[in-house]
Amino acid sequence: MALQFSTVTRKGPITIVTLSRPEVYNALHTDAHNELHEVFNEFANDPDQWVAVVTGAGDKAFCAGNDLKWQAAGGKRGWNTSGFAGLTARFDCDKPIIAAVNGVAMGGGFEIALACDLIIAAENATFALPEPRVGLAALAGGLQRLPRQIGMKRAMGMILTARHVKAQEGYELGFVNEVVPQGEALNAALRWAETICQNSPMSIRASKQAIQKGMAVSLEQAITEQRDYPAVKAMAASEDYVEGPKAFSEKRKPNWKGK
Repeated sequence: MALQFSTVTRKGPITIVTLSRPEVYNALHTDAHNELHEVFNEFANDPDQWVAVVTGAGDKAFCAGNDLKWQAAGGKRGWNTSGFAGLTARFDCDKPIIAAVNGVAMGGGFEIALACDLIIAAENATFALPEPRVGLAALAGGLQRLPRQIGMKRAMGMILTARHVKAQEGYELGFVNEVVPQGEALNAALRWAETICQNSPMSIRASKQAIQKGMAVSLEQAITEQRDYPAVKAMAASEDYVEGPKAFSEKRKPNWKGK
């Protein structure tokens, strides 16, 4: 697939997706959304790719959100079934996705990061849901994910004021996992990804799916039903399920197959 608005590189089992419209702070329009929909479809369907890292081109922006100038010039706003950037409505991906935030993550850009499983932020990162300032609302997941991730009152404090939050405060609020020096977000995110890849990808997928599905129901129902979740059943039927205990008993590093 020829890419115009993003780049994809692979480092072993890690896919690195870079939003690449630096001239507009990596803001996204309809064609970019459709391209990223296909990019993340390919990642999700590739058994050899275990973790994805999402970042933005340049050091000023992760993503400035929706391309309002393009929309004001007559561009028709919209995205595919997977949501903003091919991620915010992608509820069926059980592989970990990490946001490496380098600079501004505004509106839809913040919503992309919130849709990821981890957020690694450079010191110059800034987060906000500023849609009310331009007569809009953060309907690509921000209004739903932020309260779930940091609690209602803290989320309301950000959403109703549309204020900007720096990386360190994001860490203190709880939606950022680690703050690193400017220019180091991608390297730090790759460090997290490589650590994740030391574990069985089948176990990681089962764990992520059990968390996602379990959070949507009662604790009792989640514990009762989790062994029937597809990724949990796949883990129990996998080669990795045999390899892990075997490697432990033989006092060696496991050779994960991801199947």
